Amino acid sequence: MKTIAITIDEATLRSIEELAERAPARARSRSQIIRMAIREFVATERQRARAVREREIFKKHRSRLARQARALISEQAKP
Repeated sequence: MKTIAITIDEATLRSIEELAERAPARARSRSQIIRMAIREFVATERQRARAVREREIFKKHRSRLARQARALISEQAKP
């Protein structure tokens, strides 16, 4: 693990300290709470970026996907 220095406003620091006081044993330190928050943020940002890429792919191939969907639905609708 690496040690870094960050600047944080007083209100946020108080919130982190309150969380540390109430947290289960696995998250009793400010550092652990911040690490957990950063991991969650990174995961959320990765998921958001993936969703953006997927939307762009669907947008790029919208006509072909619609055509394929219509063909599939008409094929399934046959008796």
